[in-house]
Amino acid sequence: MEVYFLTSQDARRLLFAKGGARVNLDLRKTSRVWLIRIRGDRFIFPDGSEVERETIERIAGDDRSLYFIAGGRVFKAAIAGEHFYKLVPTIPPTIEIDGIRMHRTKDVTPLEDTLNKVNAVKPKEGEMLLDTCMGLGYTAIEAAKRGAYVMTVEKDPNVLELARLNPWSRELFHSQNIQVIQGDAFDVVKRFKDGSFDVVIHDPPRFSLAGHLYSEEFYRELFRVLKPGGRLFHYVGNPGRKYRRKDLQKGVMERLRKAGFVGVKRVEEALGIVGRRPFKKVS
Repeated sequence: MEVYFLTSQDARRLLFAKGGARVNLDLRKTSRVWLIRIRGDRFIFPDGSEVERETIERIAGDDRSLYFIAGGRVFKAAIAGEHFYKLVPTIPPTIEIDGIRMHRTKDVTPLEDTLNKVNAVKPKEGEMLLDTCMGLGYTAIEAAKRGAYVMTVEKDPNVLELARLNPWSRELFHSQNIQVIQGDAFDVVKRFKDGSFDVVIHDPPRFSLAGHLYSEEFYRELFRVLKPGGRLFHYVGNPGRKYRRKDLQKGVMERLRKAGFVGVKRVEEALGIVGRRPFKKVS
């Protein structure tokens, strides 16, 4: 079944078109355009689906959400439950959970944010990489493009569902270099043997939502599964630092050192911390 995405910008283009318009319908994942014909107050998509003008007008007025057409029906790319999840129309999209975005979007795109994180540890061809908190999978996809073999972990089934919908996440489920594991990274990491990975990228939700993923106990597990000389990048952000003079990164660095990591330092452009497992045991 074909799935066509519309942003508010695309919808506005359709409203001003005469007779038809060629529009990108995969959130700019490709440069491809599709012809949408206009017949009276109906917009006819390539698979024959017809959407009323009133619906296109509603999409045009909502610049904070993404919509998609599937099987002749129009849906918002969102899931409501215990929390509210939605794809946000950045390019590429990010996920918003209860109003909190999972990527940096101020002054950088989600893709640039991803590149900053991956470049902090520079995965190489043939290396094994653990991505502890998958989200939409951009980190896993970028590492796999560089030739790494990636195991990526995602706890939330709603996030997985939005990743399966998102055109920018498709490689997650089609790349031979990526294995997706559903579960809490705190538990999943315990299944891996000592020294299983060359690289770990740890990009957890904020501390208030997943404090156990910032604990010394968890850091010791990450240390254990890294090979001697293995590299870690830990995204922390800087919540509270500007206005409350709270330095969460400092506490993270202290716990990483207690867990055994060396070379622990800040990476300002990625708002995170790097460290590595030493080649020899530190007494």
